[in-house]
Amino acid sequence: MGKNVSINLAVRERARLFCATIAVFAGLLAASPAFSAGALAIGKCGSYGQAFDYASEGAAITAARNKCKGQCTVVPMKRACAALAIDMTDPCGAHGYSVAPKISGAQNKALLECYKYGGKECVIRAWACDARG
Repeated sequence: MGKNVSINLAVRERARLFCATIAVFAGLLAASPAFSAGALAIGKCGSYGQAFDYASEGAAITAARNKCKGQCTVVPMKRACAALAIDMTDPCGAHGYSVAPKISGAQNKALLECYKYGGKECVIRAWACDARG
């Protein structure tokens, strides 16, 4: 019987150590900053730049703009997804973009916008979601 008592104490001690370790990691995750800012930059002829999971909107906008060639329109997103659709038959022609809470909504709306502006064979060129989207 004495052996079973010492085994039970060892199991309990391991369980306490495990719970303490989990509590420490949970605290670290809760204390870490949430990086939930992003941006999609849209340029001419299918050019784009994307940035996601940045600490601030300004940093995300700058990063997306730096990745896009030429003069680009920047669309910020926070806790969301963004998508860009272009016309495959003429990449310099019709395009559409959208920001939505879920990627499916962003892609669908971007495709609809591309067709609305005259696209014939619109496809998703780029998409991004931040950590919360």
